[in-house]
Amino acid sequence: MDMKRKKQMLEEYINRKPNMGVVSFRCIATGEAFLGISKDTKADFNSTRCKLAANWHPNKRLQELWNQYGESGFELSVLKDLKYEDPKADYTDELNALREQCLVQDKQARRIWR
Repeated sequence: MDMKRKKQMLEEYINRKPNMGVVSFRCIATGEAFLGISKDTKADFNSTRCKLAANWHPNKRLQELWNQYGESGFELSVLKDLKYEDPKADYTDELNALREQCLVQDKQARRIWR
């Protein structure tokens, strides 16, 4: 690959606008939901599934349910999308506010990370 193409691809990656929002891992059997904020929902779903499959996730209750019911026992979804313009800006506060709204709406939900 030539340097010009490599530089172009890097620039595209840096300036991409991944989906941001509140992600949910809901156990179908128990109804328990684990909500997290995400600056890249696709990457975070993959990362969390890998940690759970490796029995290495820090949320012990989520890991316990995953071990018992497996991936097919969970519903993974994006509950709220964050609309944004600047991919380089920090939207942590806005994402936390969205998650708090979701937690108020669902009494069986809790934060994925403490």
